[in-house]
Amino acid sequence: MRDAGRCRGILAALVVLAGLAACGSSNEIIEGPKNVTALKGSEARFNCTISQGWKFIMWALKGTVVLSITPTEPIITNDRFTAMSYEEGSNFISEMIIHNVQLSDAGQIKCSLQNSDRDGSAFLSVQVMGQLFIPEGSLVVMEDKPCNVTCRALGWTPLPRLSWEIGVPVSHSSYYSVREPEDLQSAVSVLALTPQGNGTVTCVAEMKWLHVHESVTVNLTVVQPPLESSYQSEIRKSANMKTNKDTSGTKLKSGNENYGYSSDEPGTTSEWPETASLPAKSSESSVPEQRVSRQPYQGSDQHQLGPASRPQVSFNVASPKKVRNVTLV
Repeated sequence: MRDAGRCRGILAALVVLAGLAACGSSNEIIEGPKNVTALKGSEARFNCTISQGWKFIMWALKGTVVLSITPTEPIITNDRFTAMSYEEGSNFISEMIIHNVQLSDAGQIKCSLQNSDRDGSAFLSVQVMGQLFIPEGSLVVMEDKPCNVTCRALGWTPLPRLSWEIGVPVSHSSYYSVREPEDLQSAVSVLALTPQGNGTVTCVAEMKWLHVHESVTVNLTVVQPPLESSYQSEIRKSANMKTNKDTSGTKLKSGNENYGYSSDEPGTTSEWPETASLPAKSSESSVPEQRVSRQPYQGSDQHQLGPASRPQVSFNVASPKKVRNVTLV
């Protein structure tokens, strides 16, 4: 039945064309259709403005006539292509509507008149919205620990612009998007973030030239690090602090030197720099420290001792060992 209807429509168009060829036509196209970008499965509309007095309008897709218009009615040969008409002052506007646009419809659209050298043409671009998903689904992550969330866009033409909406408190976040190397119609976007609380993350895919987008949202649950791990961390910190304290104490003890002592043995020199200053000593707590020499040491401390309390120093050299005797007068 459909084929028979198409045949009758074609025959009717041929009859009209034959009549127009016999009587001629003086009308013209004032403004042709404009380029359209449509989403697969949606509608695409094209307008053609024609002066009054027209007799026959033809709409063609990629060189094939898919719709014809007469002053009385349109001649429809395919249900996906229908027509509307409008009056604009003294001009006539013919509109062709493509229903359920397919990727194969992409191409040149042409509006033309019988017995006219002018035509109007435009281009139909078709975009395909594919799938968008986050493979991991809802995620459980550790607080203040970096993690990644991956979003995949499969079967899109052209590839969409991928972005992220973050609904969780974070200390850092960034993302990058790349084309899948083995599939030119697919892309992947990776979000890197350091979460500090619960919330959601949303991956958004936006089509070029169209005000349409697709999005997918997953929950992000943030948990504290395991208690065992925290306990072990504290133990390690405590051990490190004790080790550092012991090492510091050892260095402190080993650093107490008797700066007042000097060896009598020949060839022995002090290991300390000559410019090292000696520690201050109080005359009230002990007698002035003596150096080993042939003459008694005369102290030069801040507090001077009086003549009556000046110590006398003698040495016993009968034994190889040095013996220091101090007699206070």
